[in-house]
Amino acid sequence: MSRTPASFYFDLASPLAYLAAERVLHVLPGPAEWHPVLARELPAAESFDAFRCREERDIALAEIERRARELDLQPLRWPDPFPFDSSLAMRVATYARSIGRTVPFAQAAFRQAFAGGHCLQDPDFVLIAAAACEMHPAAVLKAAELRSIAEQLCQCTAAAAAIGVTDVPAVAVDGRVFHGERALAQASAHMRGEPVGGPRG
Repeated sequence: MSRTPASFYFDLASPLAYLAAERVLHVLPGPAEWHPVLARELPAAESFDAFRCREERDIALAEIERRARELDLQPLRWPDPFPFDSSLAMRVATYARSIGRTVPFAQAAFRQAFAGGHCLQDPDFVLIAAAACEMHPAAVLKAAELRSIAEQLCQCTAAAAAIGVTDVPAVAVDGRVFHGERALAQASAHMRGEPVGGPRG
């Protein structure tokens, strides 16, 4: 079994990262460090506003809804607008990481967005998620405007890209990167020392 902690990369704008975030703590056999990154800065990030037509978009979103039901999660509700700009929420996630609250904040924010249907461009919903893990709203808003927090987020995103993270969700462990919610099983097998087919999911 791998003794190296896994790294879980996420962006709060990604519904696929939401599905993975609901599972990663239960699927992986060991600890995982959660890393907030800006997916739009990664080399192959999926863009949910780049579909050729509305029908293609509806099919893709329906598949994510079906997967949420398959995983026995709450019915998926789409924020309005979707996709949304996650910059503010991801700066707050970066601040949460600096005070050791990445996981509870990220889970609360993901649920605001994709279980509650609330757009995280709206600071009120980001603050609701922060309050759920006892982060003071004044401190959150102040931190979100700090240049140092924005720089940490950019550095984390660049570091992720440098090790081969091309999209979210992704799990990196022992020098391998597993992309996609369905690839959590592959990452888990790798951590257990079992053979896996390939690094991408």
